[in-house]
Order: sequence, then structure tokens, then C-alpha cells
Amino acid sequence: MQRTPRDVAVTKPGPSAPAAPAAQAVATPQIQLIPASPEGALDAAEEAVDLLLESGRAPGDVLVITTGEQHPWAAHELSFGEASYWAQHDAGDDVFYAAASAVGRAASRPVVVVAVNGGPDSADATVLPLALGQASALLIVCGDPQRINSVLGAGV
Repeated sequence: MQRTPRDVAVTKPGPSAPAAPAAQAVATPQIQLIPASPEGALDAAEEAVDLLLESGRAPGDVLVITTGEQHPWAAHELSFGEASYWAQHDAGDDVFYAAASAVGRAASRPVVVVAVNGGPDSADATVLPLALGQASALLIVCGDPQRINSVLGAGV
């Protein structure tokens, strides 16, 4: 009779059972929408990044994409040349800011923040699905909720 409880304990799946649902949850990032006008989207994105960093998120975990005017950091860094700019991206130790046109070149990161700060409507339709694919944990989109929902699906 002592063998039966031991055999049952050994054959229990234990920790491997919860691992499968957790792995599936990581595959689809959480989506967070921060309502903002095109003029306020960049500021909203900056606030989101600040909150992420203050909550303990590593700077290298965050990619910020702009659909309209480039983030001032990106414009400044690009003034030193594309090689230097992309070397910082490849180092992966700080928040990286990229224009929508460069989103395909940027590597995946756990958190992607998109500032829908202007640009053609087609940029939203192109960038948002790409950004969703690049975010492994969280996609934060700052912009007009109606435009964002029309691209990513209602109820985001």
C-alpha cells in the first residue's frame, strides 16, 4: 500500500502542466491603448516609457516606433550616421526609437510602444501589425482609438 501513493506522486505531471498555458500566453502580447491626438501621441509614448522604466522594465526591452515625425532622440542619433544609430540598436542596452519606415529592420523586443503621431493612414495599417509581431510581451499604442481599433480590431 505504500507504493501506490508514491507511484501516483511520480506520475503526476506537476510543474509541467502549467508551463504549456504560460508559453501560449507569451506568444500573444498584451495590447494597451493610450488615447492621444496625433500632436500628443509622442508625449503619451514618452510617459509610457517612463512608467515602464520606473516599474523595473529594462531599457533594452523597449522599442518606440513613430508613424509621423521622428522622435528627437532618433533624429539626433541619425545625425551621426546610420551605422552608429543601428549599432546602438544592435547593442540592445537602451530604449531604441525608430521611424515607421525602419520598423522592419528593428529587432523584436518584449515591449513595443507605437506613437501614432501623424503620417499617412497607410502607415498605421502597415506599422501596427508589424509592431504587434515584434512585441513579445506588450504592445502599447498611443493615438486615436478609432484609427487604432480599425487596424488592430475592435475592442483593443
